[in-house]
This record gives sequence, C-alpha cells and structure tokens, in this order.
Amino acid sequence: MELWLVRHGETLWNREGRLLGWTDLPLTAEGEAQARRLKGALPSLPAFSSDLLRARQTAELAGFSPRLYPELREIHFGALEGALWETLDPRYKEALLRFQGFHPPGGESLSAFQERVFRFLEGLKAPAVLFTHGGVVRAVLRALGEDGLVPPGSAVAVDWPRRVLVRLALDGEEATG
Repeated sequence: MELWLVRHGETLWNREGRLLGWTDLPLTAEGEAQARRLKGALPSLPAFSSDLLRARQTAELAGFSPRLYPELREIHFGALEGALWETLDPRYKEALLRFQGFHPPGGESLSAFQERVFRFLEGLKAPAVLFTHGGVVRAVLRALGEDGLVPPGSAVAVDWPRRVLVRLALDGEEATG
C-alpha cells in the first residue's frame, strides 16, 4: 500500500539540536517555507497527521486537512525532552544512533514507540499521506530494510510493508529508492 511519510518542517528545537518529542512547538519561518514547498508535490490522498502542532501546521501549509492521531507522534523523550544532542549522555546517543535499546527515563521505549506506529499503519486500509516526525519516518524506513534521517519538510513514499519508493527532498527533486 502506498504511503507518503512527511516529516514536519523545522522548529526552533530542530535548529538548536535539541531532542523534540511531545513538546508542542510551532514551525519556524523556515519550517513554514519548507511546508509550503510541499504543496502540489504530494499526491491527493487522504491525509492523517500527528496531533502535535508542528505536524498539523505542515499538513495545512502543504494544502491538506488531515485527521489527527496521537499514534503518529514522535517518541516521548521523557526527562531527555529538550536536551541538546551535543551534551547528551553517550549511552543515549549510541542507542539513538543505532535506533535500538533506547528507553529514556520517564519516556517511551523505542520498542513501545515502534509498536504504536506500526499498529496505526497496519490499521490503514488505503493509500494515504501521513504528516509526522523524523522518528516515525526512521522507524518505517528501518522496518523496510533502510535507515537514515530525513530532513525537516521532506517526504518518503513507501509501498508498506514492502519497500521504499521515492524520497522527496527539500528542494523538490525526487530520488527513487
């Protein structure tokens, strides 16, 4: 099934290199511009969005009126929410880079996060555009045998649960996968 996974546009914490999970921040001016560049580049499919402001704003600026779902939220970083990447304890950095064994104090384990996201995806019955977060996109890519972080305001099309189809970069150029 064709799914377009869109990472929200830039926020202040993205720019500052902070862990951003469930804190409800708006897009920066650059994030708004990134979202507007998506308008017309995404297919006219039903849209779903994380209920967090940055994902909703991205969807609306890209020309969609999505249904909101907390299941599409980023991982809950708990006590690490807002921490600067550069000052993060090396064991958390390593777990995040490997995308395995991560469980922040007072937050959501990586396995619980993935279960939440995949349960939502398995409930979809038709192609869709999903406005979500970097961790969600990365979890899906890893499940399809790829890895990598996608920049804010970019999209990846996948044939769920089979393979990656297209990566839509910030500048609007497509690269097939």
